[in-house]
Amino acid sequence: MELRDIEIFLVLAEELHFGRTAQRLHVSQARVSQAIKKQERRIGAELFTRTSRAVHLTEVGRQFRDDLQPVYAGLHESLQRARLAARGITAQLRVSLMPFNVADLYPYWKAFRARHPQWGLQVRQATFTDVFGQLRNGAMDVLVVWLPVEEPDFTVGPTLCTDSRILAVAADHRLAERDSVPVELLADFPHATALGLPDYWEDSYPSTPHGAGRSGASRQRPRTTPTN
Repeated sequence: MELRDIEIFLVLAEELHFGRTAQRLHVSQARVSQAIKKQERRIGAELFTRTSRAVHLTEVGRQFRDDLQPVYAGLHESLQRARLAARGITAQLRVSLMPFNVADLYPYWKAFRARHPQWGLQVRQATFTDVFGQLRNGAMDVLVVWLPVEEPDFTVGPTLCTDSRILAVAADHRLAERDSVPVELLADFPHATALGLPDYWEDSYPSTPHGAGRSGASRQRPRTTPTN
């Protein structure tokens, strides 16, 4: 089995979505499907069940994932250490990034490389489905993420940058004519939220604080259709 095929399986086992897996690995969805079908033929059993609404691991798929994860992690780390050693780099800092304002964070990456030339720096986009998962399982060393962070097993560092809030509505929405909107007013409207995000983020950003005199804004989970 090729290392890339193992990586495709493990990422799909995490994302449970063919489109997001392809995007994360920078391959086509056809390549993801091809890799999974090849593994299923080799094993002789389905690794995933696919419907028009969802993708799930089968029992065989779960066992295969649990067996492969430590093996792949060890092999990947060995290859990475060998590559870094060949370049004179003796260690590596792995950073998982949730915000999209990469340009604002560039001075930090530049300063780190200048201060620690013997260290490599790996920056990757965090997944919305399990924001803190890679930090907890040791796949990443640092997570750059929105505040607040109310996770008792994490140490919260300094604020690196700040963003202004914006409100996105349809052009014909009755709020579109306003120059600014008080956050309390949003309690009168439903708003969409991503799956898997911490509840306290939803409470801190779009929702009205408890006791403010308005009912909280109703939340609507976006619907996604997995692609086989």
